Amino acid sequence: GEGELSIVAWAGYVERGETDPNFDWVTSFEEATGCMVSVKQANTSDEMVALMNEGGFDLVTASGDASLRLVAGDRVQPINIDLIPSWSTIDPRLQNAPWHTVDGVHYGVPYMWGPNVLMYNTEVFKDAPPTSWNVVFEEMTLPDGQSNKGRVQAYDGPIHIADAAQYLMATKPELGITSPYELNEDQYKAALDLLRVQRTLVSRYWHDAFIQIDDFKNEGMAASGTWPFQVNLLQADGVPVASVIPKEGATGWADTTMMATDAANPNCAYLWMEHSLSSNLQSDLSVWFGANPSVPAACTDGRGMQTAEGCTKNGMDDFDKIRFWTTPVSNCSQGEGACVPYYRWVSDYIGVIGGR
Repeated sequence: GEGELSIVAWAGYVERGETDPNFDWVTSFEEATGCMVSVKQANTSDEMVALMNEGGFDLVTASGDASLRLVAGDRVQPINIDLIPSWSTIDPRLQNAPWHTVDGVHYGVPYMWGPNVLMYNTEVFKDAPPTSWNVVFEEMTLPDGQSNKGRVQAYDGPIHIADAAQYLMATKPELGITSPYELNEDQYKAALDLLRVQRTLVSRYWHDAFIQIDDFKNEGMAASGTWPFQVNLLQADGVPVASVIPKEGATGWADTTMMATDAANPNCAYLWMEHSLSSNLQSDLSVWFGANPSVPAACTDGRGMQTAEGCTKNGMDDFDKIRFWTTPVSNCSQGEGACVPYYRWVSDYIGVIGGR
C-alpha cells in the first residue's frame, strides 16, 4: 500500500475504538497493511457528493441517492472485482444492485444496508406503540394525552420527500404513486403539501445522529424517523425508546464503498475494500450500527458479535419491504421527462423547511 487512505463515511461506519473501545476495525487494518486511515464524516448524501466533487479522498461509503450521481459525474471509478477475493461472499441480492452496477460494470463494494425506522419514546406511547408514520406527518394527541406538535423530528435531507411519498402511496392510493422516487407533478405537489403540514409539528430537522440522540435524551422528543444506529445507542444508555417499520413500509439505504476516479492511494483502497467484507468487521458493524451486513455469513459464523436473531431484528428479512434510496431523475417509468428531478427536490425541500 501507499501508507495512507482517506475515506468519506457516515457516522459510525469506520470505527477505531474512539467512540467505544469494543468497536474497532481500523487499528488491525493499519497494522496489517501500513495504510493509515483518516475519516471525514458526512451527514447527508448531498454532503458526500460535494466532498467527492472537491476531491482529495480515496473512498466514500455512498448511499443509493449519491452513488449514481457520483458515477454519472465521473467522480468514482469501476472496480475490478477480481482484486476483491471475498466478492463471492456478498449477498446475491446486492452483488448487481442497480445503485452501484451500471451496464454490468461494478462501481463499488456493498457495505451495509438498512431501513429508515420510526423511533418512539415508549413512555409516551405506553401500551399503544405506533403502527403508522402518521405520528410524524399529522397533528394528533399521543397516548400520553399531549399533542405531537413540537415533539417530533424529520430528516434534514431532500430525500425525505420520498418518505412523504411513501406514506401517500398507502394513504392516498388515488394519487397513483408507484415509487416514492418517481413522482409526477401532481404526486410531487401532494408530497410537498404533506411536508408543509409536518413542518408545523417538527421541533428540529435532524442530520447529525449525535444531536438527535441528545434530543431524545434531553428534549422530550416523542417520535422521529431515524437510523437503527441512534436507536441502539439510546437503548444502550437506558433511554426509553423503541423502533418499528410502520405498516406503510419504509425507505432505506444500501451503502457501497466506492473509489474516487483520481484516488491517490488505490492499493490501500483495494486492501480496505477487501477488509470491509471480512465477516468479523461486517458482524461487529452490524451490531454497532443496527444495520444488515452485505456478507450474510456475518450473521451466523460467530466471528464477530452479531447473531442470526440480531440480523433478523435489524431487518435482514425485510429487504423486499424497503424502498431503497435512489436519485430521482426526470426520465422515469412514467415517461420521458415525466418525473420531478432531484435538483428540484433540493430547492423545494429547503423552501419547505424555511416555511414556504
